[in-house]
Amino acid sequence: MKKNLWLLAIAQGLFLTNNVVFIAINGLVGLSLAPKGWMATLPVMGYVVGGALATPLVARTQSAFGRQGSFQIGLLVALASALLCAWAAFTQQFWWLVTATLIAGYYSANGQLYRFAAAELAAPDFREKAVSLVLAGGLVGAVLGPNLASRTRNLFEVPFAGAYLALAAIAVISMVVMAFIRFPPVPARRSGADTGRPLAVIMRQPVFIVATAGAALGYGVMNLLMAATPLAMDVCGFAFDDAALVLEWHVIGMFAPGFFTGHLIRRFGVLPIMGAGVLLNLACIGIALSGVELHQFLIALFLLGVGWNFLFTGSTTLSLQAWRPEEKDRAQAAINFFVFATMAVTSFASGALVTTQGWTLLNIGSLAPVVLTGLALVWLAWRRREAARAA
Repeated sequence: MKKNLWLLAIAQGLFLTNNVVFIAINGLVGLSLAPKGWMATLPVMGYVVGGALATPLVARTQSAFGRQGSFQIGLLVALASALLCAWAAFTQQFWWLVTATLIAGYYSANGQLYRFAAAELAAPDFREKAVSLVLAGGLVGAVLGPNLASRTRNLFEVPFAGAYLALAAIAVISMVVMAFIRFPPVPARRSGADTGRPLAVIMRQPVFIVATAGAALGYGVMNLLMAATPLAMDVCGFAFDDAALVLEWHVIGMFAPGFFTGHLIRRFGVLPIMGAGVLLNLACIGIALSGVELHQFLIALFLLGVGWNFLFTGSTTLSLQAWRPEEKDRAQAAINFFVFATMAVTSFASGALVTTQGWTLLNIGSLAPVVLTGLALVWLAWRRREAARAA
């Protein structure tokens, strides 16, 4: 069990390396190629829109080929899309770059399932820690991603083309790692077997609603501010290496708590830890609104990362209460669809808002989803308290 979890944590780290490099460079490459400045983050948006569109297909491949087969297909797509991104950069083709990131979304939709696969690799009393541990593997991406983008930025005459080629190599390494993980076998499908409740019934459960809201809105706020940070820092006159440093500490904040978030959830409960994530997001926005010095960007993005970790790990743990084993593929696909849809909106909004309205208004606007997440947690806690009283 531990060997498989550690290998999956490495795969998660390599997946996050891809994500961090995309976030760090796609807005800047897009800005240099886009016909209009407000279109700069369309390549970032393409990545998450591709993930949203791919979730039904990924659910089918997961059901048909199992975790490993579907994950390996996703890595093949990651390899092909990275090479297409490199070609688009070399030939200065903006719309081909957007197309390539749209295709890469299939890999992202697979990678978002690593955390659910972790729960299946662990004993029942170790699931919270397993999810947390695999998410902690993102520390690899925290260190490798920004440094990879920075070191390969000028590898060729075309800026960042080398970074895309490096991501192709990362995809190959990930395929090797994935080959050594032993996932539970795909259950045999029998004619007339119970396939569980309809998706509409699953989605109406309060626990599903709050778990989805925590994951989607938590990811949305994180993506809104993270995707805009390299552009905002560029406007403020900071060098790319400064933006890479801020993103590095942001991703450290996202995944370093993974070594203990599972312990905190078991000790204090999932809703209080998700509530702490909401408070950390509010602290991030407060610091971001206090100024635009390097330390303010760094501290705000670090707190944003820790807040995301508490919300996302908590939401994943909470969601495990919402489905039966035979329902998992479509239920997990539904959650990931809402996550990707929210990220798609925020990816576009981040570029449009930061280039037209500025960093301050972007942060003020992010208060709404943070408050909404907090209200959803209060609502579920109230429902549970009323149910306990009635019993």
